[in-house]
Amino acid sequence: MNFLIDNWIYIPAFVVVITVLVFVHEYGHYKVARLCGVKVDAFAIGFGPELWGRYDKNGCRWKVCAVPFGGYVKFHGDAGVASDASDEVDNMSDEEKKVSFHHKSLLQRTAIVFAGPAANFIFAIVAMAILFMALGQAQTPPVAGEVQAESAAAEAGIEVGDRILSVNGSNISSFEELRRTVLVGLDEPLKMKVDRDGRIIDLSVTPHIVEQIDADGNVQRIGRLGIVSTGREFVKHGPVGALVSAVDQTWFITTATLKGVGQMFAGTRDTKELSGPLGILKMSGDAAKRGEGLLDNALSLFNFMIFVSISLGLINLFPVPMLDGGHLAFYAYEAVRGKPPSAKAMDFSFRIGLSLVLMLMVFATWNDINKPWVKDFFTGLFS
Repeated sequence: MNFLIDNWIYIPAFVVVITVLVFVHEYGHYKVARLCGVKVDAFAIGFGPELWGRYDKNGCRWKVCAVPFGGYVKFHGDAGVASDASDEVDNMSDEEKKVSFHHKSLLQRTAIVFAGPAANFIFAIVAMAILFMALGQAQTPPVAGEVQAESAAAEAGIEVGDRILSVNGSNISSFEELRRTVLVGLDEPLKMKVDRDGRIIDLSVTPHIVEQIDADGNVQRIGRLGIVSTGREFVKHGPVGALVSAVDQTWFITTATLKGVGQMFAGTRDTKELSGPLGILKMSGDAAKRGEGLLDNALSLFNFMIFVSISLGLINLFPVPMLDGGHLAFYAYEAVRGKPPSAKAMDFSFRIGLSLVLMLMVFATWNDINKPWVKDFFTGLFS
């Protein structure tokens, strides 16, 4: 019973994260579709049996369904939730064709599909900008307060008091920026400019690769310099500065994620780092418990939601049929060839895409199941 009392927040936190981000994503599709004159038949959060729903003045059924793993917008003329055209789409009346998604121009269809992932990125940028204006952006000066013995930094000649100015030509304004660059770089040499008592020194540093186990049992290979920095500050930004910093953070998370995926394909990063729904549930609950009070907990969960929103937007842009990126790939083909792929090719592609998505979900869930925290969770649940 004590276990349940201590960990009750996990499921509500997970539901909040998924519900908010799915709504943001699907609302992006919905809003641009309405701007393009498309009739929307249904806007659903979740799948399966409907728990609650109502019709709006435009005839769209807004509903919440029993299984909170995703959602969809069903446009007029769709055969299902994957936005494939129904068999009757060619037999529509002229009035129906005017509001049918499948009768809109290629540019309009592209805008509608792209709007979902774009909404996730916009949400993350706006949310971060608000936090940076209201609370400030936490950062640590990129100054070596301590250099660990036999570390990569020591081997390269970095000394206590050195301030890192740039890495591989990119300016470094905080220790966090330096750390992010090192973490995802693995064994790549880093060309650094260092300020040492007013003198600018060029150094080449190759991080040492170490393995560490995070709170969820993931074994991660990361780069480490061996520098310890001291001091921490919150820098508040004006609207423009906050927006620039938020875009910069979003860009970093996006490129770092893509780099991590590339390293998995190359075999330099373990695929066990992938997480599925159980992993997101665990991380949502951990984020909601991380603070020292209700406000801290809410801010921690909000920050986690920002990260997941970027990941959701990025994943949906992958050129895999069933995902938004798959639809965009078909539209690119249509733009080049002047006609869409054949119905047979589309059907075959969607079957392949569905198989890939399901296999990835099974693989990620299997990763989650084999992590130590799953065993601890269910042991505590029934003990």
